[in-house]
Amino acid sequence: MNTHRNIYLKMKSLNDARNIVFKRFQPSDDPPTETISVPEAVGRVLAEPVSAKISSPHFHAAAMDGIAVRAESTFGASTASPKELIVGKDAFYVNTGHVIPENTDAVIMIEHIHVLDENRIEIEAPVYPWQHVRRIGEDIVATELLFPRSHFITPYCVGALLTAGIFSVTVRKKPKILIIPTGSELVDWRNIELKNLKPGQVIEINSLVLGKLVEACGGTYHRHAIIADDLEKIEQAVAEAVSNDFQIIMTIGGSSAGSEDYVKAVVSNLGQVLVHGVTIMPGKPVLIGAVKNTPVFGIPGYPVSAIIAFEQFVRPLIYMLTGLPDHQQDKIEVEPTRKIASKLGVEEFLRVKLGKVEDRVVATPLPRGAGCITSITEADGIIRIPSQTEGLNAHDPVSAELLRPLPWIDNTIVVVGSHDNTLDILADQVRAKYNRMTLSSSHVGSMGALMAIKKGVCHLGGCHLLDPSDGSYNITYIKKYLPNVRLKVVNLVFRQQGLIIPPGNPKQIKGFKDLLRNDISFINRQIGSGTRILLDYHLQKLHLDPVHINGYRNEEFTHMAIAVAVLSGSVDTGLAICAAAKALNLEFIPVATEQYDLIIPEKHFESENIQLLLKIINSTEFKNHVKNLGGYDTQKTGEMVWAQV
Repeated sequence: MNTHRNIYLKMKSLNDARNIVFKRFQPSDDPPTETISVPEAVGRVLAEPVSAKISSPHFHAAAMDGIAVRAESTFGASTASPKELIVGKDAFYVNTGHVIPENTDAVIMIEHIHVLDENRIEIEAPVYPWQHVRRIGEDIVATELLFPRSHFITPYCVGALLTAGIFSVTVRKKPKILIIPTGSELVDWRNIELKNLKPGQVIEINSLVLGKLVEACGGTYHRHAIIADDLEKIEQAVAEAVSNDFQIIMTIGGSSAGSEDYVKAVVSNLGQVLVHGVTIMPGKPVLIGAVKNTPVFGIPGYPVSAIIAFEQFVRPLIYMLTGLPDHQQDKIEVEPTRKIASKLGVEEFLRVKLGKVEDRVVATPLPRGAGCITSITEADGIIRIPSQTEGLNAHDPVSAELLRPLPWIDNTIVVVGSHDNTLDILADQVRAKYNRMTLSSSHVGSMGALMAIKKGVCHLGGCHLLDPSDGSYNITYIKKYLPNVRLKVVNLVFRQQGLIIPPGNPKQIKGFKDLLRNDISFINRQIGSGTRILLDYHLQKLHLDPVHINGYRNEEFTHMAIAVAVLSGSVDTGLAICAAAKALNLEFIPVATEQYDLIIPEKHFESENIQLLLKIINSTEFKNHVKNLGGYDTQKTGEMVWAQV
């Protein structure tokens, strides 16, 4: 095994690395071109100027339905002294777009004539020359410049080109890019059955994601077959790509400091390493090199790192090669819902969910791991935290780059609080019923919901906070933490909470007392969550000291994360809802039925979006979907169970 490791000794800042790329790989003054038909040219860039071959219109055309006349023959007509014209001699019937007869130079609208008989008409007003006539060349004159070189062809341009007699154009060729996925752990999605996917194997996705990003910014890509961690084979693939005139080469994986990360050696052997490591997160391990003046990018293997590296380096280079300005994302001012720490010396690309609450857009951070592809798919925007700062303060305005249109953000219902699987059904139903609207839920626990409502950073919160003194839910905590907030409490579901265990219950777990056994490992929910409060209530009731529970301080933020931990074998059990166990075919020991409510401030309750949401919650379709999850009771779903006025 190769035990040599790459060390990032000379990482570059993002700006320095970009400057190196753009200075080294300037586009040719004579880029490769091709001639294609006009309809196929949409989205392409002209390599040569285009001049009109014919005028438009290329004849004098009637602009209205009516009669064509010589204007001078109408002079003197008035209401008091109408003029009579002879059809076929002084006046000729025409329709819009028709050629006007020779020796005529104006059109009188059909509604402005009085028909005396089939041969005679009468007019009561004169017309001026070329009135209601489209003259030759009114739009386009033959030989005039239609579009200059480097013009971007839009669908609108197709009409102008064809009208001007241009049926084919010469455009810049699309940059040809090779993507080489590397890694012995990778498997092709087309060649694997999920039931045969082994631990350690990873479905290769990055080449397809990056390939479609290449196409979106005007390039064309070829995907190389997966190459295992083999220095010689990777080097051979890169060398062949350079010989085959690929304009950009991307290897995926193998650019970091691991002992089997070979891309640095490959580029060093064939050419020159320009950059290895950039002070950004995600994306730090990116490598940039040159082999015979062909740019070679070592793209990190984690999906989000790969996307960020592509968008910061490869995308703008493709735009340079096509002659287009780099696309800049729209930006808006947002407020983080909580304080966010960040590493000094690294520029972080923080993915966030966005939603407009009253007159401000609030931003809730998504998971920050570079391997979390859903942190991109769920993100509405990206906040770039500068390298010279250690994070963001809650509610201090910052700029966010939009990943979705602003109307999408304006029509997002922001739900903060405890996780429940029914929120996923609700989000899907919202999109299905009202496609202008979306539901964004952030899972910070039931106490987090109350704090978010207090700070005014959400439209509603999800809670299931048990009062051990009387067995009630949520009301006690609302009175304590939100005493002056006018709000309504709507029941979403009653649900079963219990211990999730592997199939067959191999450790023979029967209840909470077993959590204190030395051979049992446990996974807990975060402090402030209703599930954590429920657990502590039962432990106290049974006089069980949590300090003796192996894993009590290990936390997850969702019920599904608890279930996954049990499924993976990393823990023996955890407290979560029945639906999470059922979803992953795990066994379940019920311990309580709890009330999960939505807390809605009165200032949002009557809004159109919230009323539409409540309509869905009260629908039979939603309730049936919830029942199918298992472990839910919908008897009170949609009912307002309490109000604070």
